Amino acid sequence: MLRTALKPRWLGLFALLLVIIAACTQLGLWQLHVAQDKGLRDALQKAHEARPALIDTVVRPHQAFPNPQSNRAVTAIGRYAASDQFLVGPRRLGGRTGYWVVTPLDVTETGARLAVVRGFVTDTTTPIEPPAGAVSVDGSLAPGEAPGTAPAGVLPWPKPARGSIDFSLLVNDWPGELYNAFVFAQGEKTAAGAGIPAPAGLDRVPPPEVTGGLKWRNAAYALQWWVFGGFAAFMWFRMVREDAQRDPATEGDPERE
Repeated sequence: MLRTALKPRWLGLFALLLVIIAACTQLGLWQLHVAQDKGLRDALQKAHEARPALIDTVVRPHQAFPNPQSNRAVTAIGRYAASDQFLVGPRRLGGRTGYWVVTPLDVTETGARLAVVRGFVTDTTTPIEPPAGAVSVDGSLAPGEAPGTAPAGVLPWPKPARGSIDFSLLVNDWPGELYNAFVFAQGEKTAAGAGIPAPAGLDRVPPPEVTGGLKWRNAAYALQWWVFGGFAAFMWFRMVREDAQRDPATEGDPERE
């Protein structure tokens, strides 16, 4: 069979086969990227368009983070625990380096603590106190972060600064129950419904992009291209094999038997 495959016509078809396989591979990868991009866009749009839901209808204290709800618009009602506020960083926002201001919110309905990223600051010398009394926080839900190295030389706010929002550490530092999620605050209101403006020097942190999602129809197109490339290779092999079986010159060839 090897002797047959080396015939000029089969070598020519083999070169064409390589071109077809390369084209099918690239077209499949292109469709896969399209599937991922469309899935991401749909996930972002769905998360942004969803009506805000009370935090306890999305995730409960100590419950594992619901991945499909990442970036979900939520509302939490409670009181800030100013004595446990801390900074997380360094982080980047709008080309600037600074820190997230994280303040625990004791949620009224459950009594559990919810980490709230109230905003971003570049000045770490002057603590920004959270509003006193009952507040309603509107924001976007996010999962906890991997452990990070605490920054050096940053003043406590009033707790020492951290490298990340790591719930494996917070569960030992905060009393009572806590949520395995935090919220990027986009707005705050008093119990009476009056809006609370962000303090000077504190910028709200927009929620990060959702990193999951897949458009299955385009993923199926990618699979079709790869199957077509594999089928072309199979047909070339089959035609060469049949030609070898018909060719009297291959009689006695051990590869034919």
